[in-house]
Amino acid sequence: MPDVKQTWFNRAKTDYETPQSIFAPLDQEFGFTLDVAANADNAKCDRYFTEQEDGLQQRWVGVCWMNPPFGKAMKKWVKKAFEEWKQGTTVVCLLPARTNTAWWHDWVMQGEVRFIRGEVKFAGFDRGLWMPMAIVVFRA
Repeated sequence: MPDVKQTWFNRAKTDYETPQSIFAPLDQEFGFTLDVAANADNAKCDRYFTEQEDGLQQRWVGVCWMNPPFGKAMKKWVKKAFEEWKQGTTVVCLLPARTNTAWWHDWVMQGEVRFIRGEVKFAGFDRGLWMPMAIVVFRA
């Protein structure tokens, strides 16, 4: 029987490594310089903010990739991405398509939304995530 942790998404876990199949074409398009929510094991850019550095408290510069921690804190990350965009930074986000939330309408809808067809299979998991996902682009 497969390892349950590798098959189903664990609610206690909030950080999931971005699949390379999603990141690579976006990196080719945008040329990311900073991963704003990462760790040494899952960072997609040479420069990245770890949980200890707290990307929410940092100034984001360059072209930023954001796959935020899932959970209640997500709206803080989306708001931060929106605010950094307003200051002239390009931020590209991988987000669940939560079109019924205030944060989606207040911030996401001001960017470019690209819905992802099918399930996103995060690195290290045998199955895809059941919820709809989107790429959100806040382009400077």
